[in-house]
Amino acid sequence: MTTETLTDTASFIEAQFPVSKVSKESYKERKAVSSQTLTGLGKWWGRKPLVMIRAAIFGLLMPPSENPKRDREIFLKIMTMDEDGLWKRMREADGNIRYKDAFELLTEEERARFFDLDEVEGGKAIHHCIDANGRAEKNEVKTEVQRLAFNRLSYDEKLDYVDRPEQIDGPSEKAWEDINAHLGTNAESLTGLIRELGEQQFGRTPRVGDAFCGGGSVPFEAARLGCPSYGADLNPVATLLTWASLNVIGGGQQVSELVETAQEKVYAAVDEQITKWGIEHDKKDWRADAYLYCLETECPECGVTVPLAPSWQIASKFNVIGNLNHNKETGNIEVKIEEDVSTSEWEAADEAGTVENDRLQCPACGRATPIKMIRGDQRGENGTSNALRNWRNDDVTPRPGDTFQERLYCVRWMETYTDADENEKTRRHYRTVTEADRRREEKVQRLLEDRFDEWQEKGYLPSRRIEPGNETSRLMRERGWTHWHHLFNPRQLLVNGLFLQEIDNLEDDVIRHVLPLIGNVVFRNSRICRWLMTQGGGIGGGKSAFDNQALNTLYNYSTRTWLTLRSTALDVETYDVRNEDAEVRTEDAREVSTDCHIWVTDPPYADAINYHELSEFFLAWYQKEIRRVFPEWYTDSKRALAITGDEEDFRRDMVASYQNLAENMPDDGAQIVMFTHQDASVWADLALIMWAAGLQVSAAWTIATETDSALKQGNYVQGTVLLVLRKRTSDDTAFTDQLKVQVEDEVQDQLDAMRALDEDEEEPSFGDTDYQLAAYAAALRVLTQYGGVEEWDIERELSRSRSNGEQSPIEEIIEEAVQVAADHLIPQGFDSFQWKTLAPEERLYLKGLELESHGEYRTGAYQELARGFGVREYKSLYADSRANKTRFKGATEFGTKQLDDEGFEGSHVRHALFAVHEAREQDDAQAGRLWLRNELPDYWGNRKKLIEILGYLASMESVAEHWEEDAKAARLVAGAVENDHA
Repeated sequence: MTTETLTDTASFIEAQFPVSKVSKESYKERKAVSSQTLTGLGKWWGRKPLVMIRAAIFGLLMPPSENPKRDREIFLKIMTMDEDGLWKRMREADGNIRYKDAFELLTEEERARFFDLDEVEGGKAIHHCIDANGRAEKNEVKTEVQRLAFNRLSYDEKLDYVDRPEQIDGPSEKAWEDINAHLGTNAESLTGLIRELGEQQFGRTPRVGDAFCGGGSVPFEAARLGCPSYGADLNPVATLLTWASLNVIGGGQQVSELVETAQEKVYAAVDEQITKWGIEHDKKDWRADAYLYCLETECPECGVTVPLAPSWQIASKFNVIGNLNHNKETGNIEVKIEEDVSTSEWEAADEAGTVENDRLQCPACGRATPIKMIRGDQRGENGTSNALRNWRNDDVTPRPGDTFQERLYCVRWMETYTDADENEKTRRHYRTVTEADRRREEKVQRLLEDRFDEWQEKGYLPSRRIEPGNETSRLMRERGWTHWHHLFNPRQLLVNGLFLQEIDNLEDDVIRHVLPLIGNVVFRNSRICRWLMTQGGGIGGGKSAFDNQALNTLYNYSTRTWLTLRSTALDVETYDVRNEDAEVRTEDAREVSTDCHIWVTDPPYADAINYHELSEFFLAWYQKEIRRVFPEWYTDSKRALAITGDEEDFRRDMVASYQNLAENMPDDGAQIVMFTHQDASVWADLALIMWAAGLQVSAAWTIATETDSALKQGNYVQGTVLLVLRKRTSDDTAFTDQLKVQVEDEVQDQLDAMRALDEDEEEPSFGDTDYQLAAYAAALRVLTQYGGVEEWDIERELSRSRSNGEQSPIEEIIEEAVQVAADHLIPQGFDSFQWKTLAPEERLYLKGLELESHGEYRTGAYQELARGFGVREYKSLYADSRANKTRFKGATEFGTKQLDDEGFEGSHVRHALFAVHEAREQDDAQAGRLWLRNELPDYWGNRKKLIEILGYLASMESVAEHWEEDAKAARLVAGAVENDHA
């Protein structure tokens, strides 16, 4: 297969896709965190990057030509990911490379051209040394210097200076000339190009739909590009966020002004009432901006009531701690807040945590007691039960006698003062709780009690019960909470309820546009919001709920005041989408009846997040206003209908969903299914589902991002597979042997085509793992073109249980495809015959070195590689496994460890590494040769293989500093082995 084969497809994305650049752009968008376009509307789990959606839609609409390389160039121009596009994005961002850095990127000739080098050498600042006269000429020279320097940066480095593609108006005029010439269009904008490409393919602008719309990325981006868009979700919270993405963020300046005016009105009214109540001010007129609470429980060993917190560090910038003191007169443990303590006291406060590994650490008697024992956990036929009292609807605090009580232990106050220059300033004070603070807490309780029944009846406070579930049952088990408002303390309920009361005073159309505000407030003000002592530059701050994908009950938590809750206002960048053909519904994917030319979906799959449970946290607060302003929507999370699990029911529900979407798609339509690639069994399940739904795989690409997360153990890796599908038009039946031959040919042809396309590329489109993924896709492309396989029973496969450990036929096909790829993708310069004699663990290690040589340090890339070679245990190979720093060990790092007779420890590669270590230790290449000659069975029969391995290790010399000396030693040992004589 040559690169021309890439033109034998219906769209660009089915032939090729610049996964490397799209991944980097997606990562840049993710790193914007709260500045991402849609995140300001409210929390949703797993929103997909808008740049990835844009690339997917254009990838499906752009036809391939007879020139694949030119196709890629044009696609990058459309996405503004080419040189000129990046430069335009830099200028739009008003980005500038520091002149000192720009100077370093210029050639000697260019430096002499643009700068007075005598002044540079004289120590003047470089920006004063530009060799030009007059402002206009200087600006011209500056721009030219910036452009030259910018062009010499890597793609990753350029992204530090540029806006995201969504933040500019599209390609330049010159780029449009190239795009139109290649595609036969006359477009001057992205919406115009979408319309023309759609008319070429479908006779009209294509409708793009998402039946699992979640946070709204697909409907929003499709509508912004000018497509009629359709979004549906079983979950009303997801539907609301999608509606808001189209009508709030996409509503233009007029809606932006409406939202801003309404917010100011509501926030001012709430602030006025709170100030009038006097519940956030002290006698000095300082205003609180944070309250810290903790649980407390009686130590079963000594009877002392212990405040619970994993650490008593409060703010790192000012060394603020809670100092515990056992008052023997009262029998209580008091928490005294101290500022500016010594380093030793600061460190001791962390060690003084009273909860460690879910065990109470009593500071009075020094004994540890498991929390589960304090709760009285017992396993029974119906799961775990305990002695905790189940809270009633009217409970907002623990009752006397409850296992866990609750106390306020710190207040942070904000002092406003005028400095000597008459400037208004503020400073924070962390204070121990006083009797006055406790009286204000009592007042909060009374104010809430006076309003509780009325506010619940009016929907300003939730009254919804917590239904049992994978995530929700823990709330009852760990705290006894039975209603959603139990996740909020009295102060939070009073403030949140007051806010809803003021929202309810607005007109219906205004409420519709500011409704996400409710979710933003409760998201940041609940009992499941942890306090982070490093937040805000170390001054300490409250995190939002759901800092992972779970309902975590906390031992200590933060409560925001209205002073800090004002930051929850919708501060979002608006776009004038105004797409009248955009539609959003609360609807089950199995019941969708709207036709779409293109479906782009991110469905639930084997390890799905429990959206239907987690979202009820928000739905409990939203439901009254949703009923008012969206009467056609329901306010039930529809748990019973949610597609969950990973067994037969899950597969059949998914088949029904995708059969329905296929029926609501023209024969020349297409689908992209997005999912997180876990392992071959997940792939096999998804392939089986799509196959049974009458869909055929035409391509697959992984868009990968990866970030560190302090709140998760290990690595937090996020990679999204884009699986491209068409309707299957054939009912032919295949035989397994026939499939195997076709898969082998298809895999090899696909890899050869991709490699040819990436020749001579400084920044190739495809990474090492993309070739491996292409093997998966090639196998499924062959398989799903058939209506069935003679020896397979699709009904049996749909009902197969994963727990029985039996490998499915599809998994076997995939694994064989990956093996073909492993044999075919030989590291550059390695002898193909010798490569095929290596064990999987050896190939994994050597390919891992190749990843490092390509500058690939994403953990996911190494994980994918291991899966491809079928190696399950490889942690011992890591020198570093941190996100974006992953790599395998060098010879010296292995040292004398991990030597054995079996597996990698006994392999030729491991012995070669040890020989390098010996050569370095003794500063003699012959020591390495003698090790191999004396320790390796059949040394002479494997001599050529050892020379090949050592030569490959020697090629790592220029890759990284830690390889430099090992690589030199490897070259010397290779020479000694080559010159060895029997």
